[in-house]
Amino acid sequence: MTSTSGHRSVIPPGRLRTLTSMLESDNQSLLRDMRNAMNMMKEVAVDLETDNKSEMVKELENGLIQLLETSDECLHFSSAIQSIGNVYEPGPQPTDFRKLFDAEIAKSKATSPAQNQTFLRQFREAVWSVHHSGQPMPGEEQEDIIMTSLEHNLLNVTCPLIGKSVTELVDPVRSMDCKHIYEKKAIMQHIKKSGGRCPVAGCPKVLQAQRIVCDAFLLMEIEDLRQMGKQTAGSGVVEDFTMLPEAAEDDEE
Repeated sequence: MTSTSGHRSVIPPGRLRTLTSMLESDNQSLLRDMRNAMNMMKEVAVDLETDNKSEMVKELENGLIQLLETSDECLHFSSAIQSIGNVYEPGPQPTDFRKLFDAEIAKSKATSPAQNQTFLRQFREAVWSVHHSGQPMPGEEQEDIIMTSLEHNLLNVTCPLIGKSVTELVDPVRSMDCKHIYEKKAIMQHIKKSGGRCPVAGCPKVLQAQRIVCDAFLLMEIEDLRQMGKQTAGSGVVEDFTMLPEAAEDDEE
């Protein structure tokens, strides 16, 4: 596999982007299959707990933890592939792709927290609620549950250009520089018309089209946010302080 081989070589950026895009797409399919399996495991665990088969539930949770760890590794793998495809430029010397790939993996792990802790908590809460509905889990107060339900890794939960929740975006993308999230078509048009300044009020970053991507973590984070929304029955408990450009301008006047 070109992107992970230990030999040094020179690959045209266009070809490399095509190859990494194909690999990243395959990896995203694998991640979706993993998430579907996790959801099924949660449903089975609830049924087992209903039948008071706690030992089997524990075995299932241990299996889920292993699958979550594998999923996190796949997320970092996907992030590294995508990053290499987006930023790679051949230099005067042949590129050591093994070294480059390992560096991107390390960078992803350093900058992106484990994505699946929210799902593990949802699993445990679902099992706990079978016999203790409305009660906090051991060692927690009700406030802890409320705060946990608000935790997510997204910098903004509303597209600053079209005003829609990120869970409703058709083609969500994120800036590799400022980490803000947008609808792809809207942000690409914005970059062409405005010169690239991030549309989020107060953000100083100048955006580049090639650095606006649907990164490996984004779809998982949006799905986690969507699940949080279902748990709170659409009560709007997730606060978003993103201001639309028009609103920001009105406030400044």
